Amino acid sequence: MPAISSNKPFRVGRSKTGLGLFATKPIKKGTRIIRYFGPILDSRIKEQDDIENKYLFELNGRWTIDGSVRKNVARYINHSCRPNAESDVRPRERKVFIRAIKNIEPGDEINYDYGTDYFKAYLKPIGCKCASCETKRKKLRAEARAERAKVKARAERKAQKATGKAPAKKKLNGKHFNGKVGRVRG
Repeated sequence: MPAISSNKPFRVGRSKTGLGLFATKPIKKGTRIIRYFGPILDSRIKEQDDIENKYLFELNGRWTIDGSVRKNVARYINHSCRPNAESDVRPRERKVFIRAIKNIEPGDEINYDYGTDYFKAYLKPIGCKCASCETKRKKLRAEARAERAKVKARAERKAQKATGKAPAKKKLNGKHFNGKVGRVRG
């Protein structure tokens, strides 16, 4: 029996933030990757406006796509502050396409910016977990550690100066070393 091959240039896989959509083939900049689809909700109808799930894609003030249907694989595309794709919203047609804004290599996670409103409501309280924000946080933590070490060293020097004691002598192989080469006291 022949192997079943997929024409789709993506697959759903495990991501740092849960499930994500990953490229399986090279995707060129400007290529339409996938359509975000589902039932269209009208905000003027109270029952439809009260629906709460994390796969709602707002087309405009009135129309929203409920992307929670299982066949909508585009719902697995995660947020990134430095995305490699973007949403192409067509409110009159009531359609949304995800398009590459950079060349995407096989194995890369496909992601786009969810927008300011979504970011403020859902991502900011828990902290953005996209790769660029994680890198930024690691850098800030390293800088904070270095600054704390500097402040601690400064405080120790100040305390030593205030007590009038000389800096503690280091031991070299069990003997006191006064800092000058060749002068080891036993």
